[in-house]
Amino acid sequence: MAILTIENLCKTYQSGDNIVKALDNVSFSVEQGEFVAIVGPSGSGKSTLLHILGGVDYPTSGNVLVDGVALYTLNESQLAIFRRRHIGLIYQFYNLIPVLDVVENITLPLLLDQQTVDQEQLETMLRQLDLQERRHHLPNQLSGGQQQRVSIGRALINHPALVLADEPTGNLDSKNSSEIVELLKLFNKMYQQTLIIITHDERIALQADRIIAIEDGKIVRDKVVRS
Repeated sequence: MAILTIENLCKTYQSGDNIVKALDNVSFSVEQGEFVAIVGPSGSGKSTLLHILGGVDYPTSGNVLVDGVALYTLNESQLAIFRRRHIGLIYQFYNLIPVLDVVENITLPLLLDQQTVDQEQLETMLRQLDLQERRHHLPNQLSGGQQQRVSIGRALINHPALVLADEPTGNLDSKNSSEIVELLKLFNKMYQQTLIIITHDERIALQADRIIAIEDGKIVRDKVVRS
């Protein structure tokens, strides 16, 4: 079953007298539990695509359906709630709240949604992320790898239908990069969470089930690596 469907997606920008096509009639679908890597050179449109899939940016035209819901038929308030409940976002630079500790950052989506934190689930996640001994540390007391683990926990705490990661290892050394990718793969397999990663790293892309290559706002290759 397709958890994500993109139909004729376009995104254009005005640059002086020129119209720049960041995305040019992009269409594809992703099945539940798939691990997809999106690759392409800088300026190819891949980050723009991810932001639109995550409900962070609006398309010029086209449709994005997540779990059967057309994102851009929702108003801003509805979209914010849907994004918080159904889409997990992981960024290169973590985007943690500096005055909140590890547990508070991870559980923030639940608290914003006025949901009760499942303490057993939280403890399991802290153990999986190897953050048990860091639970009360602030972001500036953590290494880059630990901060990214916190951002992964925050993205996954709601068991979202879709997890989107924009260059999640771009700010890390090779050891931490490998550990972060292994964690994302673990959660992908364990919870059947659909995972889409934007990456420049070919080694990461080759670990995905499928690789989609984008150039000049268009899909130029869509290849299944493993089934």
